[in-house]
Amino acid sequence: MQLAIDKAWKYQLLTYPNPAVGATVTCKEILLSVEAHKKAGTAHAEVLALKSAYLTKYPNSELKELETSQEIHDFLIKNHNNFFHDCEIYVTLEPCNHIGKTPACAILLEVVKPKKVYIGTLDPNNEASGGLQRLQNANIDVEINISKKETDDLLYPFIQWQKDKFVFFKIAMREDGSIDGGYITTQDSLNFVHELRTKIDLMVIGGNTVRIDRPTLDSRYSESKIAPNILIYSRQKEFDKNIKLFTIKNRNVEISDNFELQNSKNFVMIEGGYKLLESIKQNIDYLVIFMSHKKNYSQKKDMNICGFEIKYSYYINENDEIFFLARK
Repeated sequence: MQLAIDKAWKYQLLTYPNPAVGATVTCKEILLSVEAHKKAGTAHAEVLALKSAYLTKYPNSELKELETSQEIHDFLIKNHNNFFHDCEIYVTLEPCNHIGKTPACAILLEVVKPKKVYIGTLDPNNEASGGLQRLQNANIDVEINISKKETDDLLYPFIQWQKDKFVFFKIAMREDGSIDGGYITTQDSLNFVHELRTKIDLMVIGGNTVRIDRPTLDSRYSESKIAPNILIYSRQKEFDKNIKLFTIKNRNVEISDNFELQNSKNFVMIEGGYKLLESIKQNIDYLVIFMSHKKNYSQKKDMNICGFEIKYSYYINENDEIFFLARK
C-alpha cells in the first residue's frame, strides 16, 4: 500500500476534480505494477495497474497500445485469461462503482476477479461509492482501512473541494528559507507549477509582487497552456497594464482588497511571500513548498510554518523537493 500511496502523491492536485489515487498489483508476493491516476477523464489507478501487471506476462499484447480507460476495460474483460486470480491489488481509495467519463473500476475488478483487494479509504463521494459492496457480492476477499491515516491524508484536498473549496498557498524557497532573487528551483518544478495553474479555478497574487516582479503567470510549460484567471489582492487598484500578466488572452484579471471572488471558486492557488502568507493563513487549507537543495546551508528553515505541518514530501529531482503541509 505504501508504494501506491507514494505513487499517488506524485500527482497530488493534478487530478482535480478527481482525487489522487494509487494502486499496486502483486502476485504470490512478487510486485507486478505500481500506478496512479494522472488526469481527470483518463484511466484510473486500478485500470493502469491491471494493465501494467498483465503486460508483465504478455509483453507483446495489443493491450500495450491501448490508452483510454474504455479500451483497457474492454480488452481485459475479454482477454484476462484468469491471469489475476492469484493477484492481490492494493488501492488507496475504494474502487469507483460509477460510470461517468470512464467505466467503473469495481465492475472491471468484479470480472477479472483478483484473489484479494486491499482498500485504504472508502469513497466519501456517494455518487462513486459502492465498490466495496460490489466486490464483496462477487465473493472477492476485501480488506479495508489499510494505512488509513496515510490514505486519508492523500484524500484531504478532494474532500475539501467536494464539500466547499480547497485553497492552497504555493511558495518556493531555499534550505535557509530565503525566497528572493529570481528563480529558485529548477525547470522541473516550474513545469509542475505550470501544470497546476491549468487545473485551478483561480490564482491569487499580492499587489506588491505584481508591481515588483512584473510577472506573466501563464502556463506556457504545461501541456494545455491554459492560463489561470487572476485575482490581484491589493488595496491600491492602479497597475501598469503593460505588465505581462494583463496581456494574456482568454483570462480574467480582477483587483480587489478582499477574497470575495475566491469564495465562489472550488480550487484556488495563492502565490506569494511570507508577508502575504501570514496575513491570510486562516484562509488556506494547504501550504505547498518547492524547496531547492542546490546549495547546502548551515541554517535550515523550520518547516512548521504558520501553524502548518508536513503531511508528505518527495524529491522532484536531485535538487528540488516538494512539501505538502496541512493545518495542524
